[in-house]
Amino acid sequence: MGSSAELPLTRESVIAAHDLIKPNIHLTPVQTNTTLSNLASTPQTAEALKGTQWEGQEPARPKIKLFFKCENFQRIGAFKVRGAFHAVKRLIEREGLEEVRRKGVVTHSSGNHAQALALAAETFNIPAHIVMPKISTPSKIAGTQAQGAIVHFSGSTSQEREAVVAAVIKDTGATLVPPYDHPHIILGQGTVALELTEQASSLIASDSGLSVKEGKLGLDAVIAPCGGGGMLAGNAVALHGTGIKVFAAEPSFEGGDDARRGVAAGARITSVKTLTIADGLRTPLGETNWKIVADPSYVHSLYSVTEDNIRDAMRLVLERMKCFVEPSAVVGLATILYNEDFRKVVEREAGEEGWNIGVIFSGGNTTIEAIMKMFAPVGDVKAEREQGVVGEDGERVAENVAG
Repeated sequence: MGSSAELPLTRESVIAAHDLIKPNIHLTPVQTNTTLSNLASTPQTAEALKGTQWEGQEPARPKIKLFFKCENFQRIGAFKVRGAFHAVKRLIEREGLEEVRRKGVVTHSSGNHAQALALAAETFNIPAHIVMPKISTPSKIAGTQAQGAIVHFSGSTSQEREAVVAAVIKDTGATLVPPYDHPHIILGQGTVALELTEQASSLIASDSGLSVKEGKLGLDAVIAPCGGGGMLAGNAVALHGTGIKVFAAEPSFEGGDDARRGVAAGARITSVKTLTIADGLRTPLGETNWKIVADPSYVHSLYSVTEDNIRDAMRLVLERMKCFVEPSAVVGLATILYNEDFRKVVEREAGEEGWNIGVIFSGGNTTIEAIMKMFAPVGDVKAEREQGVVGEDGERVAENVAG
């Protein structure tokens, strides 16, 4: 996508993006859960901390009330439609619908962005070319084709995917709509935070047991998962200057916490190879997103959680909230429940008053079969995982495949 018509990365631009895409997206619900808020406010036991970096330390005692933004109920089952519709509609504004239809759009993705761009393009009768690795999950390929997209298969490396994208652009003139590393994608994803803060404020105001703090929107903090960083950066832009702190959550497995490590080192990490069960977060932080995520005035701090933490959090959501989510969606909740560094920040900064924290459930695009494998005895999938054939969720995986 050309740079001449890019909007500045400001809260005002996110508000404008929301106005533009409202007719095309669902207003997803914000839910609360007393059991999970109570668990978040209960100190971890010495047994739970055994074997962690916090073993032997006094557990944190934060006071937390949780508000869950359920993007698993969004169209195509994930937040990605927000950025896709915003990018496509801005492209139409710039070039005109007939010209965009003549050339089409193209992207590379193995999952949610593929389906999101396919849906946005189909809505306006625009040809969509989606480059997907041959080893992409069959259900995601089928979901993309069901939206009318033309799927082009490639190898799994970034070089192989980009070569196919370049060939499509040469043949068709199609415009590239990146999965996460573009201002219009970032601004579209940031609309999650606008809705979350307004919905949470209404819930807080209507609940006699909670109070809206003077001068605030109701929430004290928002935590979001981070893969390529489009949603995290968008939410940070949307909430900049509001007084609401933004935190990031990543999986630690096999270096999946590249954003956290990069910020700590002062340099963006450009390659990630991890088979974390949080498969939507296997991508490296995008270059545009890095500039926002690495700025502490936008993102307060970043945290990581283990595979067991993610499983435990997912089990709680499935069983206690009756809410169908994918592993990537619960890394924020896992951080709140199990990462003592984060919990100590809340205890220290919130004090006795406690914090109202918004948690973004990014999506629900998994399958019953994948969930069964994820909770099966480790030995059932260990051999295949060690061979690099499947991830811990039992699905075939590729390096750095953008969601």
